[in-house]
Amino acid sequence: MSDLQRYLDKQLKDSEFAAEYEQMRPEYEAIRAVIAARLESHMTQKELAEKTGIRQSNISRIESGASSPTIDTLARIAAGLGKKLKIEFQ
Repeated sequence: MSDLQRYLDKQLKDSEFAAEYEQMRPEYEAIRAVIAARLESHMTQKELAEKTGIRQSNISRIESGASSPTIDTLARIAAGLGKKLKIEFQ
């Protein structure tokens, strides 16, 4: 288990933190999915920017959580990675 996971597990014991984390979960999952797909495709942010027409600085903001992407932007990123965007309700 990583230090980050141990820290997160400890923080999640606080009910206020847990509630806020749960509310933000979809955004965190989208961020992780973008980063994982980009790395799996062996692409840099710059290369992804060139393929999608999205500025590298915007991709960086999305990956850092400083910006929330629209569905259209996520679809463009997916297409740039040779993938399709899939959204599910569970």
